[in-house]
Amino acid sequence: MLGILGLNADGEEMYRAMLQQPGKGVVELAESLGWSVERTRTAMDALAQLALVQGGDTSGRGMMLVNPSVGLSSLLTQEEAQLARRAEEIANGRRAVNELISAYNEWSHVHRGVDIERLTGLDEIRMRLKELTYDCRSDLVGFAPGGPQTDDNRSAARPLDKELIERGVHMRTLYLHSARSDAATAEHLDWLVSIGARIRTTATLPMRMIIFDRQTAMVPLNPEDSAAGAVVLHGRGLVDALYALFEHVWQQATPHGTAPGVDPATGLTSQARAVLSLLAQGNTDEAVARKLGISVRTSRRITAELMERLGARSRFQAGVIAGEQGWLQGARNRAGAGAQT
Repeated sequence: MLGILGLNADGEEMYRAMLQQPGKGVVELAESLGWSVERTRTAMDALAQLALVQGGDTSGRGMMLVNPSVGLSSLLTQEEAQLARRAEEIANGRRAVNELISAYNEWSHVHRGVDIERLTGLDEIRMRLKELTYDCRSDLVGFAPGGPQTDDNRSAARPLDKELIERGVHMRTLYLHSARSDAATAEHLDWLVSIGARIRTTATLPMRMIIFDRQTAMVPLNPEDSAAGAVVLHGRGLVDALYALFEHVWQQATPHGTAPGVDPATGLTSQARAVLSLLAQGNTDEAVARKLGISVRTSRRITAELMERLGARSRFQAGVIAGEQGWLQGARNRAGAGAQT
Protein backbone atom coordinates (compact mmCIF):
# COMPACT_ATOMS: atom_id res chain seq x y z
CA MET A 1 0.00 0.00 0.00
CA LEU A 2 2.89 2.34 0.75
CA GLY A 3 4.74 1.52 -2.45
CA ILE A 4 3.77 4.91 -3.91
CA LEU A 5 5.97 6.47 -1.18
CA GLY A 6 8.91 4.19 -1.88
CA LEU A 7 8.24 1.73 0.97
CA ASN A 8 7.89 -1.81 -0.34
CA ALA A 9 6.11 -4.71 1.36
CA ASP A 10 9.30 -5.90 3.12
CA GLY A 11 9.93 -2.44 4.54
CA GLU A 12 6.36 -2.12 5.81
CA GLU A 13 6.48 -5.56 7.42
CA MET A 14 9.84 -4.78 8.98
CA TYR A 15 8.46 -1.56 10.48
CA ARG A 16 5.55 -3.47 12.03
CA ALA A 17 7.93 -6.15 13.37
CA MET A 18 10.10 -3.50 15.02
CA LEU A 19 7.00 -1.99 16.62
CA GLN A 20 6.21 -5.36 18.18
CA GLN A 21 9.84 -6.19 19.12
CA PRO A 22 11.57 -2.94 20.07
CA GLY A 23 15.33 -3.09 20.62
CA LYS A 24 15.84 -6.32 18.64
CA GLY A 25 18.77 -6.58 16.25
CA VAL A 26 18.91 -7.76 12.65
CA VAL A 27 19.53 -11.43 13.50
CA GLU A 28 16.66 -11.64 15.98
CA LEU A 29 14.26 -9.86 13.65
CA ALA A 30 15.28 -12.18 10.79
CA GLU A 31 14.47 -15.22 12.94
CA SER A 32 11.07 -13.85 13.97
CA LEU A 33 10.15 -12.98 10.37
CA GLY A 34 11.59 -16.18 8.88
CA TRP A 35 13.81 -14.14 6.59
CA SER A 36 17.49 -14.28 5.75
CA VAL A 37 19.75 -11.81 7.51
CA GLU A 38 20.53 -10.18 4.15
CA ARG A 39 16.83 -9.64 3.39
CA THR A 40 16.24 -8.24 6.85
CA ARG A 41 19.17 -5.84 6.61
CA THR A 42 17.99 -4.65 3.16
CA ALA A 43 14.52 -3.91 4.56
CA MET A 44 16.02 -2.03 7.52
CA ASP A 45 18.22 0.01 5.18
CA ALA A 46 15.12 0.96 3.21
CA LEU A 47 13.50 2.22 6.41
CA ALA A 48 16.61 4.23 7.22
CA GLN A 49 16.63 5.83 3.75
CA LEU A 50 13.06 6.96 4.32
CA ALA A 51 14.04 8.29 7.76
CA LEU A 52 11.66 5.89 9.49
CA VAL A 53 14.41 4.51 11.76
CA GLN A 54 17.51 6.08 13.19
CA GLY A 55 20.41 5.31 15.51
CA GLY A 56 21.51 1.82 16.53
CA ASP A 57 24.77 -0.11 16.13
CA THR A 58 26.08 -2.26 13.28
CA SER A 59 24.05 -5.25 14.47
CA GLY A 60 20.88 -3.21 14.17
CA ARG A 61 20.33 -3.10 17.92
CA GLY A 62 19.10 0.11 19.42
CA MET A 63 17.38 1.27 16.25
CA MET A 64 14.64 3.75 17.10
CA LEU A 65 11.45 4.02 15.11
CA VAL A 66 10.49 7.43 13.82
CA ASN A 67 6.82 8.43 14.05
CA PRO A 68 5.40 7.85 10.51
CA SER A 69 3.49 11.10 10.74
CA VAL A 70 6.87 12.82 10.50
CA GLY A 71 8.59 10.80 7.78
CA LEU A 72 5.75 9.46 5.64
CA SER A 73 3.55 12.55 5.80
CA SER A 74 6.25 14.65 4.18
CA LEU A 75 6.73 11.99 1.52
CA LEU A 76 2.98 11.91 0.92
CA THR A 77 2.93 15.68 0.54
CA GLN A 78 5.69 15.44 -2.06
CA GLU A 79 3.76 12.75 -3.97
CA GLU A 80 0.61 14.85 -3.88
CA ALA A 81 2.52 17.80 -5.32
CA GLN A 82 3.89 15.59 -8.10
CA LEU A 83 0.40 14.26 -8.86
CA ALA A 84 -0.94 17.82 -9.02
CA ARG A 85 1.80 18.76 -11.47
CA ARG A 86 1.04 15.64 -13.52
CA ALA A 87 -2.67 16.44 -13.55
CA GLU A 88 -1.89 19.93 -14.82
CA GLU A 89 0.34 18.46 -17.54
CA ILE A 90 -2.47 16.09 -18.60
CA ALA A 91 -4.99 18.95 -18.67
CA ASN A 92 -2.62 20.99 -20.84
CA GLY A 93 -2.13 17.98 -23.08
CA ARG A 94 -5.88 17.51 -23.42
CA ARG A 95 -6.30 21.15 -24.43
CA ALA A 96 -3.56 20.76 -27.03
CA VAL A 97 -5.20 17.60 -28.42
CA ASN A 98 -8.59 19.32 -28.63
CA GLU A 99 -7.03 22.27 -30.45
CA LEU A 100 -5.39 19.84 -32.88
CA ILE A 101 -8.70 18.01 -33.46
CA SER A 102 -10.44 21.32 -34.08
CA ALA A 103 -7.75 22.34 -36.55
CA TYR A 104 -8.04 18.99 -38.35
CA ASN A 105 -11.84 19.21 -38.58
CA GLU A 106 -11.55 22.72 -40.01
CA TRP A 107 -9.00 21.51 -42.54
CA SER A 108 -11.17 18.51 -43.44
CA HIS A 109 -14.20 20.72 -43.98
CA VAL A 110 -12.30 23.11 -46.24
CA HIS A 111 -10.29 20.60 -48.25
CA ARG A 112 -12.66 17.67 -48.47
CA GLY A 113 -15.94 19.53 -48.59
CA VAL A 114 -17.44 17.12 -46.01
CA ASP A 115 -18.58 17.91 -42.53
CA ILE A 116 -20.32 15.64 -40.03
CA GLU A 117 -22.17 16.78 -36.94
CA ARG A 118 -23.11 14.26 -34.26
CA LEU A 119 -26.29 14.90 -32.27
CA THR A 120 -27.32 13.16 -29.06
CA GLY A 121 -30.63 13.42 -27.30
CA LEU A 122 -34.07 14.24 -28.68
CA ASP A 123 -33.90 17.89 -27.58
CA GLU A 124 -30.63 18.49 -29.42
CA ILE A 125 -31.95 16.76 -32.55
CA ARG A 126 -35.14 18.83 -32.55
CA MET A 127 -33.22 22.06 -32.02
CA ARG A 128 -30.90 21.31 -34.95
CA LEU A 129 -33.89 20.27 -37.05
CA LYS A 130 -35.49 23.66 -36.43
CA GLU A 131 -32.30 25.44 -37.50
CA LEU A 132 -31.97 23.41 -40.70
CA THR A 133 -35.65 23.90 -41.50
CA TYR A 134 -35.30 27.66 -41.04
CA ASP A 135 -32.33 27.70 -43.44
CA CYS A 136 -34.08 25.50 -46.06
CA ARG A 137 -35.01 27.55 -49.14
CA SER A 138 -36.16 25.36 -52.02
CA ASP A 139 -36.47 21.61 -51.51
CA LEU A 140 -37.04 19.21 -48.61
CA VAL A 141 -37.47 15.44 -48.93
CA GLY A 142 -37.54 12.72 -46.31
CA PHE A 143 -38.33 9.21 -45.09
CA ALA A 144 -40.66 8.90 -42.09
CA PRO A 145 -40.63 5.24 -41.01
CA GLY A 146 -42.29 3.77 -37.95
CA GLY A 147 -45.86 3.60 -39.24
CA PRO A 148 -48.24 5.68 -37.09
CA GLN A 149 -46.50 8.86 -35.94
CA THR A 150 -46.54 9.78 -32.26
CA ASP A 151 -48.39 12.81 -30.94
CA ASP A 152 -45.04 14.40 -30.03
CA ASN A 153 -43.63 13.91 -33.52
CA ARG A 154 -46.72 15.33 -35.21
CA SER A 155 -46.89 18.28 -32.84
CA ALA A 156 -43.21 19.09 -33.31
CA ALA A 157 -43.37 18.76 -37.11
CA ARG A 158 -46.60 20.66 -37.83
CA PRO A 159 -45.39 24.26 -37.32
CA LEU A 160 -42.12 23.53 -39.13
CA ASP A 161 -43.91 21.98 -42.10
CA LYS A 162 -46.37 24.87 -42.32
CA GLU A 163 -43.56 27.42 -42.27
CA LEU A 164 -41.72 25.55 -45.04
CA ILE A 165 -44.72 25.41 -47.36
CA GLU A 166 -45.57 29.08 -46.77
CA ARG A 167 -41.99 29.97 -47.66
CA GLY A 168 -42.37 28.20 -51.02
CA VAL A 169 -40.27 25.14 -50.22
CA HIS A 170 -41.20 22.04 -52.24
CA MET A 171 -41.79 19.29 -49.68
CA ARG A 172 -42.02 15.55 -50.37
CA THR A 173 -42.22 12.91 -47.65
CA LEU A 174 -42.49 9.11 -47.73
CA TYR A 175 -44.37 7.26 -44.97
CA LEU A 176 -45.14 3.59 -44.49
CA HIS A 177 -48.43 2.12 -45.73
CA SER A 178 -49.18 1.25 -42.10
CA ALA A 179 -49.40 4.97 -41.28
CA ARG A 180 -52.72 5.00 -43.14
CA SER A 181 -54.29 2.68 -40.54
CA ASP A 182 -53.86 5.21 -37.73
CA ALA A 183 -56.62 7.84 -37.77
CA ALA A 184 -54.52 10.62 -36.21
CA THR A 185 -51.61 10.01 -38.59
CA ALA A 186 -53.91 9.76 -41.61
CA GLU A 187 -55.48 13.09 -40.62
CA HIS A 188 -52.00 14.60 -40.35
CA LEU A 189 -51.11 13.35 -43.84
CA ASP A 190 -54.37 14.81 -45.18
CA TRP A 191 -53.43 18.13 -43.61
CA LEU A 192 -49.97 18.05 -45.18
CA VAL A 193 -51.46 17.45 -48.62
CA SER A 194 -53.99 20.24 -48.05
CA ILE A 195 -51.26 22.83 -47.44
CA GLY A 196 -49.27 21.78 -50.52
CA ALA A 197 -46.94 18.99 -49.42
CA ARG A 198 -46.66 15.83 -51.53
CA ILE A 199 -47.02 12.60 -49.61
CA ARG A 200 -46.56 8.98 -50.67
CA THR A 201 -46.47 5.70 -48.81
CA THR A 202 -44.56 2.46 -49.31
CA ALA A 203 -44.26 -0.91 -47.58
CA THR A 204 -40.79 -0.42 -46.08
CA LEU A 205 -38.27 2.37 -45.63
CA PRO A 206 -34.53 1.90 -44.99
CA MET A 207 -34.24 4.52 -42.24
CA ARG A 208 -35.41 7.92 -41.04
CA MET A 209 -33.93 10.67 -43.21
CA ILE A 210 -34.41 14.34 -44.10
CA ILE A 211 -32.55 16.16 -46.89
CA PHE A 212 -32.50 19.97 -47.08
CA ASP A 213 -31.92 21.72 -50.42
CA ARG A 214 -29.97 18.67 -51.65
CA GLN A 215 -27.04 19.95 -49.59
CA THR A 216 -27.55 18.73 -46.02
CA ALA A 217 -28.96 15.45 -44.71
CA MET A 218 -29.95 14.28 -41.24
CA VAL A 219 -29.89 10.52 -40.65
CA PRO A 220 -29.84 8.34 -37.50
CA LEU A 221 -26.59 7.05 -36.04
CA ASN A 222 -28.22 3.62 -35.88
CA PRO A 223 -31.13 2.98 -38.30
CA GLU A 224 -32.41 0.30 -35.90
CA ASP A 225 -32.40 2.66 -32.92
CA SER A 226 -33.26 6.29 -33.63
CA ALA A 227 -32.85 7.06 -29.91
CA ALA A 228 -29.11 6.49 -30.28
CA GLY A 229 -28.75 9.94 -31.86
CA ALA A 230 -28.34 11.39 -35.32
CA VAL A 231 -25.73 12.83 -37.68
CA VAL A 232 -25.97 15.82 -39.98
CA LEU A 233 -24.06 15.36 -43.23
CA HIS A 234 -22.78 18.20 -45.42
CA GLY A 235 -21.17 17.57 -48.80
CA ARG A 236 -22.64 16.88 -52.21
CA GLY A 237 -21.20 13.37 -52.64
CA LEU A 238 -22.91 11.79 -49.66
CA VAL A 239 -26.06 13.88 -49.88
CA ASP A 240 -26.48 13.24 -53.62
CA ALA A 241 -26.33 9.49 -52.99
CA LEU A 242 -29.01 9.74 -50.31
CA TYR A 243 -31.14 11.94 -52.58
CA ALA A 244 -30.90 9.33 -55.34
CA LEU A 245 -32.08 6.69 -52.86
CA PHE A 246 -35.07 8.89 -52.00
CA GLU A 247 -35.98 9.36 -55.68
CA HIS A 248 -35.80 5.60 -56.32
CA VAL A 249 -38.21 4.81 -53.49
CA TRP A 250 -40.45 7.80 -54.33
CA GLN A 251 -40.99 6.66 -57.93
CA GLN A 252 -42.32 3.27 -56.77
CA ALA A 253 -44.43 4.56 -53.87
CA THR A 254 -48.19 5.16 -53.72
CA PRO A 255 -49.60 8.71 -53.51
CA HIS A 256 -51.52 9.39 -50.31
CA GLY A 257 -55.23 9.04 -50.97
CA THR A 258 -54.71 6.21 -53.47
CA ALA A 259 -55.05 2.61 -52.28
CA PRO A 260 -51.85 0.57 -52.59
CA GLY A 261 -52.04 -1.65 -55.66
CA VAL A 262 -51.99 -5.43 -55.92
CA ASP A 263 -49.61 -7.24 -58.24
CA PRO A 264 -51.90 -9.02 -60.73
CA ALA A 265 -49.34 -11.76 -61.33
CA THR A 266 -49.13 -12.83 -57.70
CA GLY A 267 -52.07 -11.18 -56.01
CA LEU A 268 -49.66 -9.72 -53.45
CA THR A 269 -49.71 -6.24 -52.01
CA SER A 270 -46.37 -4.48 -51.67
CA GLN A 271 -46.65 -4.96 -47.90
CA ALA A 272 -47.11 -8.73 -48.24
CA ARG A 273 -44.15 -8.87 -50.64
CA ALA A 274 -42.08 -6.92 -48.12
CA VAL A 275 -43.00 -9.44 -45.41
CA LEU A 276 -41.83 -12.31 -47.62
CA SER A 277 -38.58 -10.52 -48.42
CA LEU A 278 -37.88 -9.91 -44.72
CA LEU A 279 -38.70 -13.53 -43.88
CA ALA A 280 -36.27 -14.72 -46.56
CA GLN A 281 -33.59 -12.61 -44.84
CA GLY A 282 -34.24 -14.43 -41.55
CA ASN A 283 -36.01 -11.59 -39.72
CA THR A 284 -38.14 -12.44 -36.69
CA ASP A 285 -41.82 -11.51 -36.38
CA GLU A 286 -40.79 -8.65 -34.10
CA ALA A 287 -38.24 -7.32 -36.61
CA VAL A 288 -40.75 -7.58 -39.48
CA ALA A 289 -43.32 -5.66 -37.43
CA ARG A 290 -40.83 -2.92 -36.57
CA LYS A 291 -39.66 -2.46 -40.16
CA LEU A 292 -43.21 -2.31 -41.52
CA GLY A 293 -44.59 -0.18 -38.69
CA ILE A 294 -47.25 -2.76 -37.80
CA SER A 295 -48.05 -4.72 -34.65
CA VAL A 296 -46.41 -8.08 -34.01
CA ARG A 297 -49.88 -9.64 -34.06
CA THR A 298 -50.53 -8.27 -37.56
CA SER A 299 -47.10 -9.39 -38.69
CA ARG A 300 -47.80 -12.94 -37.50
CA ARG A 301 -51.22 -12.98 -39.16
CA ILE A 302 -49.78 -11.91 -42.53
CA THR A 303 -46.97 -14.45 -42.18
CA ALA A 304 -49.39 -17.28 -41.35
CA GLU A 305 -51.56 -16.44 -44.38
CA LEU A 306 -48.53 -16.38 -46.68
CA MET A 307 -47.16 -19.66 -45.28
CA GLU A 308 -50.50 -21.35 -45.83
CA ARG A 309 -50.72 -20.05 -49.37
CA LEU A 310 -47.19 -21.19 -50.20
CA GLY A 311 -47.45 -24.51 -48.34
CA ALA A 312 -44.39 -23.60 -46.28
CA ARG A 313 -43.55 -25.21 -42.95
CA SER A 314 -41.51 -22.29 -41.62
CA ARG A 315 -41.25 -18.53 -42.05
CA PHE A 316 -37.84 -18.80 -43.68
CA GLN A 317 -39.08 -21.49 -46.08
CA ALA A 318 -41.95 -19.20 -47.08
CA GLY A 319 -39.44 -16.55 -48.09
CA VAL A 320 -37.33 -19.05 -50.02
CA ILE A 321 -40.32 -20.51 -51.90
CA ALA A 322 -41.56 -17.00 -52.74
CA GLY A 323 -38.12 -16.17 -54.12
CA GLU A 324 -38.04 -19.35 -56.23
CA GLN A 325 -41.48 -18.51 -57.69
CA GLY A 326 -40.39 -14.97 -58.53
CA TRP A 327 -42.75 -13.33 -56.07
CA LEU A 328 -40.05 -11.21 -54.46
CA GLN A 329 -39.07 -9.56 -57.74
CA GLY A 330 -42.57 -8.17 -57.97
CA ALA A 331 -43.96 -5.82 -60.51
CA ARG A 332 -43.70 -2.13 -59.97
CA ASN A 333 -46.51 -0.83 -57.83
CA ARG A 334 -49.26 -0.27 -60.41
CA ALA A 335 -50.87 2.49 -58.41
CA GLY A 336 -47.64 4.44 -58.08
CA ALA A 337 -46.26 3.84 -61.56
CA GLY A 338 -48.54 6.25 -63.29
CA ALA A 339 -48.66 8.80 -60.49
CA GLN A 340 -47.20 12.24 -60.46
CA THR A 341 -43.42 12.49 -59.87
